[in-house]
Amino acid sequence: MSDTIFSKIIRREIPADIVYEDDEVLAFRDLNPQAPVHVLFIPKRPLATLNDAVAGDAELLGKLLLAAASYAKSEGFAEQGYRTVINCNEDGGQTVFHLHVHLLAGRRLHWPPG
Repeated sequence: MSDTIFSKIIRREIPADIVYEDDEVLAFRDLNPQAPVHVLFIPKRPLATLNDAVAGDAELLGKLLLAAASYAKSEGFAEQGYRTVINCNEDGGQTVFHLHVHLLAGRRLHWPPG
């Protein structure tokens, strides 16, 4: 996997508004938010796309989603509702090829998303 902006954030080479961190997951506010709350949850171990995940990555993928849910609860919007999204490859809307989970909240989200 190539060196991405997310890899540089993990290494603290470029700044980010980090809101969550543990041994395997880092989360920070999106620079181009699509909702009042827009946080990206990324694995510290590089994984380019969801297509690249294997059975051995199941625990890590679960940790990403559990971290997002934990953050939603700690910030007080879990009961009101939020959305998690994983884009995969260009047609799926992925622009940074380091797997990430978008957490969107703070307004009513509509379906279909577009």
